[in-house]
Amino acid sequence: MSFEEDARIVSQELDRYLRESLAGGKRVIHQPPIERLVEELELARHAAEGGLSGEKLAGFLRRYLESTTRLHHPAYLAHQVAVPHPSGALASMVDGLTNNAMAIYEMGPAATAIEFFVISWMLEKVGWTPAPPRRQATAAAGGGGVLTHGGSLANLTALLAARGRVAPETWSRGAPADLALLAPAESHYSIARAAGIMGIGRNAVYALPVDSGGRIRPEEIAGVHRRARDDGRRPFALVANACSTAVGLYDPLEEIGAACRDLGVWLHVDGAHGASALVSPKLRGLLRGIQLADSTVWDAHKLLRTPTLCAAVLVRDARTLDGAFEQDASYLFHEKEQPGFDSIHRTVECTKAGLGLRFFAVLAAMGERGLAEYVERQSALAAEAHEYISRQPGFACAVAPQSNILCFRVQGGDELQLSIRDALIAAGTHYLSTAEFAGRRYLRIAFMNPATTMDVVADLVERIRQIAPR
Repeated sequence: MSFEEDARIVSQELDRYLRESLAGGKRVIHQPPIERLVEELELARHAAEGGLSGEKLAGFLRRYLESTTRLHHPAYLAHQVAVPHPSGALASMVDGLTNNAMAIYEMGPAATAIEFFVISWMLEKVGWTPAPPRRQATAAAGGGGVLTHGGSLANLTALLAARGRVAPETWSRGAPADLALLAPAESHYSIARAAGIMGIGRNAVYALPVDSGGRIRPEEIAGVHRRARDDGRRPFALVANACSTAVGLYDPLEEIGAACRDLGVWLHVDGAHGASALVSPKLRGLLRGIQLADSTVWDAHKLLRTPTLCAAVLVRDARTLDGAFEQDASYLFHEKEQPGFDSIHRTVECTKAGLGLRFFAVLAAMGERGLAEYVERQSALAAEAHEYISRQPGFACAVAPQSNILCFRVQGGDELQLSIRDALIAAGTHYLSTAEFAGRRYLRIAFMNPATTMDVVADLVERIRQIAPR
């Protein structure tokens, strides 16, 4: 079989899968025992025989797709993973075949040009002026960034840039023992993980006081900073959330930014999920003050309909990101005629996929207005669901949502919330997650799917009533 014929088979099977998923007739989640799945997919036979093409390929894909989690199903409500636009999926296919590992310009000129455009587009949404692509290190400052394989890696990269500003000797001498990081307990787990990877340690992460919604209280920042200094530590960065992972609330960035400026502390905004509100004239006020930050991250593979992965690290001064890494590889780093831009000096990765193409294909298909309308719709749906669920006897919501995330619980203990989720997943009718907030376990909805409606929410509530004890 030719590539064209196999590509047609793949396209036909995916088209059928997409239509089935959107119709909602199939299970949203199907989790057979892994041993059974390995057997049903006939993995050992295919590996031994080869020749997975033509009708064999079609049969394999049908079985494979039947055991996927259907993100396009209207009852997919679980995680902050994009329901990908088909144009983004096609871009992933193009990138997979061309395989331009574009961390250096000569290995992917077109992919690099698109990444530069995407980074510049995002910088402008934040409120920063992009630096030109071939800016020399001594040139005037301008914003910069890089796309990485995921938000956790993006947060780590931004914090490495922050550390490089206060401790540039780290690369040769090792991490100083006196550094400290300020962050609310509601921060994504990748922040604590980054502290561990960087050798700072969990004990050097100072928790910032928060209000009843889990948002940083700016008036308390100076006191925590003082306590860290009294402990003999140097706070090198403060992490704010836009928005929080659990309940989707935004920290007051303008006030936090002013406090960080007064204290001389790097402000990093974890906007992996919530920075997508910047595309909406109606919602971008939620991030008022983000331009005061030194760095932020923004995942296109969350609320920008982009297939995984495509996460941006953005910095107000590109020179800080340029100084985050030092490498010595003569086959990569040397003087050369440079018509483009090498991003390798800004990333952990040496080999990097053409991540920008995935998001650009979505942006070019939907347009900025289309993306804004999608983000606004999902946020409005969460607000409507909050009003509806709050009125139901025996149901309570954690907070009024600011984004597309809604946490609620049924009257009863934490174990009941978990058992309800388990029952829904076992039935395959609805797929949602749970989260801890203010010491209690909540059922959690992330409205990612543009096909989800209030009818789905009403059906979910009714099924929970059937599951929960009266």
